[in-house]
Amino acid sequence: MKKVDAHEKIKNLDKLAEIVAKLKKEGKTIVHCHGVFDLLHPGHIKHFEAAGCEGDVLVVTITEDRYVGKGPGRPVFNERLRAESIAELQCVDYVAINRAPTAVHAIEKLGTDVYVKGSDYADRESDLTGEIYKEEEAVGSVGGRIHFTDEISFSSTELLNIHFGVYHEEADEFLREFRGRYNAEDIIGKLKALKGMRVLIVGDTIIDEYHYCQPMAKAWKETVIVTKYLNRESFAGGVLAAANHVAGFCEDVHLVTCLGEENTQEEFIRNRLKPNVRPKFFYRDEAPTVVKRRYVDPVFLTKIFEICFLNDANLPKAVEADVCEYLSACCRDYDIVIVCDFGNGFIGRLIIDVLCNRAGFLAVNTQTNSANMGFNLVTKYPRADYVCIDEPEIRLATQEKFENLEELVRIVSGKLGCPRVTVTRGNRRSLGFEQDRGFVQTPVLSDEVVDRIGAGDAYLAVTSPCVAAGYPMDIVGFIGNAVGALAVRIVCNRDSVEPVPLFKFITALLK
Repeated sequence: MKKVDAHEKIKNLDKLAEIVAKLKKEGKTIVHCHGVFDLLHPGHIKHFEAAGCEGDVLVVTITEDRYVGKGPGRPVFNERLRAESIAELQCVDYVAINRAPTAVHAIEKLGTDVYVKGSDYADRESDLTGEIYKEEEAVGSVGGRIHFTDEISFSSTELLNIHFGVYHEEADEFLREFRGRYNAEDIIGKLKALKGMRVLIVGDTIIDEYHYCQPMAKAWKETVIVTKYLNRESFAGGVLAAANHVAGFCEDVHLVTCLGEENTQEEFIRNRLKPNVRPKFFYRDEAPTVVKRRYVDPVFLTKIFEICFLNDANLPKAVEADVCEYLSACCRDYDIVIVCDFGNGFIGRLIIDVLCNRAGFLAVNTQTNSANMGFNLVTKYPRADYVCIDEPEIRLATQEKFENLEELVRIVSGKLGCPRVTVTRGNRRSLGFEQDRGFVQTPVLSDEVVDRIGAGDAYLAVTSPCVAAGYPMDIVGFIGNAVGALAVRIVCNRDSVEPVPLFKFITALLK
């Protein structure tokens, strides 16, 4: 029998839909499998063979690379290689790459008669994404049915973790040890348990603008590099980004911040906040809402130049008094108060005193930037229950450039009476501390970096409720670095770190 050229089996989805429509007119039953299929293994082959028994023509669609939500480093094999590998199987008739985030589009496009999933999806509640319900509904809408195979199964993720060195050596060593103490269900269960936590988040609003431009050359008569403007993008940054991150994990989030009377951008801000973030805005006159405008080369997101629009003087006394009164009345209503202090003039001494005196559990992050270098130190807070800052910030706070980092953590912990501290360190291990158990270090879990802006805010936002819930710092460090690995793949604050992608990444890490 003449062997069918595997490449002839690979079609774009539109062309495949035409072929399927013709086959259905001929009375053929179309069976459809969908997945990532990153590493083709015997379990997949058995699955396809069993699926083929349900009809006449077996079609396999695979998830496009950009929609493979298993975290950094995945897929290991690109979409073309995955499609070609599956097309080599005799039991598979056609293969297509699905250019949509879920299988629903492909099911509806093909008019699938029988949609086949593995036995692990038969328990629909175990599907982290919940997409199985949507897929089943889509199959029903085109008159088809769903079928679950019961063949031998393997995990592509587990095989890749063991044999393909998906993670760098330091992370791989850490993960092998961490898997011995925790599994994905443990960690995901803890994150889901944060849902009912009531969160008050206080801090500086920042609008991040990226003005994309293309460098051209030096001006003919000036010592200036000229760039060509392309387009622009605006993001809800600062405390807004942190509020959106935490709102994915906690249902009740209340935001307190301050806008400028000049160019408040309030409509933009309200439109960018998640529905479960309830904002309380205060306003200061003779000031704009803070805007950080960066001119960016879009090829590698290289920052060329930055302009800040801000008035970073202390709040007017009347506004500060109103903020203090409001916080005094509401702090006790929340399980945790998270402070995102960017040192842009909103959080002064009186507001700090209210937060420290009224908050039940207080998580604090202070950030150093070009406008407040050496002035916005975490030690201006007399107390905290959790501090999350980066290494340069803790060295500034302790005025120690070269001292052992663990000693600096002990100093800050002692000054603030703070039992839990995290120091993030970019591409090096984060350092976690709790008074009863000492120090833990967690390596970075991905080397893939698109944009570092906003990653620290994501880390703070998701780890703070974890610390408030009493989770040990080895779990906090793991969750924080998983969040960071996802956050650095997001351009500025274009999106939040969401639970489902995080759960899928954690599952991939701990297979």
